[in-house]
Amino acid sequence: MLKPSTMRRVMHGPDKPLSLGNDDVPKPGDHEILIRVEAAGVNRPDLTQRAGLYPPPPGASQTLGLEVAGEIVEVGHGVTRWHVGDKVAALLAGGGYAEYATAHEGSALPIPAGLSMVEAAALPETVMTVWANVFEGGALKQRETLLVHGGASGIGTTAIQMARASGARVYATAGDAAKVKLCEKLGADRGINYRTEDFEAVVRDLGGADVVLDMVGGPYVQKNLDVLKDQGRLVMIAFLQGPTAQLNLMRMMLKRLTITGSTLRSRSNEEKARIAAQVERNVWPWIEAGRVKPVIDSTFPLAEAEQAHARLQTGAHAGKIVLTN
Repeated sequence: MLKPSTMRRVMHGPDKPLSLGNDDVPKPGDHEILIRVEAAGVNRPDLTQRAGLYPPPPGASQTLGLEVAGEIVEVGHGVTRWHVGDKVAALLAGGGYAEYATAHEGSALPIPAGLSMVEAAALPETVMTVWANVFEGGALKQRETLLVHGGASGIGTTAIQMARASGARVYATAGDAAKVKLCEKLGADRGINYRTEDFEAVVRDLGGADVVLDMVGGPYVQKNLDVLKDQGRLVMIAFLQGPTAQLNLMRMMLKRLTITGSTLRSRSNEEKARIAAQVERNVWPWIEAGRVKPVIDSTFPLAEAEQAHARLQTGAHAGKIVLTN
């Protein structure tokens, strides 16, 4: 297949709607692969970058998009595992909202058997985030309890399934009855409607949690500390209600709690490759066995990226939103 010299990509700017423009097809550098993008995941960090608050790392594409699935059409110098024609899902530092994107070879994974390109595109950013934060940072163990906030989000639906596959118990918060039902269908032992129930009281009555995965921040932080068991771990990955909170840290001291958090995008290629290898070793078998499956809310063609962002912004979605070429 001949590779064109130009491609379509989504353009963004301050206070401007997303639009399609033309650009040169990128060249893969050393240890990079060039992917003809068939599908690209849409994530909240894309909204944050669009608002000017989450710039890509130095040298990364300024185009939005942190995960894609597609076919490799060119490999850079030093690439050993991948070949032209291989179908992969890949984590990117940027550039996914386009017809072609480059990725470091270590951040690419084979598409799990039985998954479509759309489903595969929903995996890299989400699964690696959950693995790095819940299983590494949060050290979730078999028979422990995980509390997931935003249980119907892309991260939430993935975290519920991965935790259950690992043998953990799961509680999940969501914003309406349908989303609560979805969380429970995916394996949550108890879904909690945060609009009608006090999650702190519910989880406390259930015996507490060993790990909390939080993307809300703000007033949730103290409540999270309060529901954690002795030696519990609070893992922060986003702050939908703000990055600041007033805390009584005595609870942390008395229960010997750990507060941690991280992002993927700023990590080195070597660290991302290490996480990808752990995901392939531990999570890909769950996916291929049907124990973990991407939940797709909706798909939009690349030209309708603005509509995809609007849906994500409203919070009405359940699962992942994906762009297609």
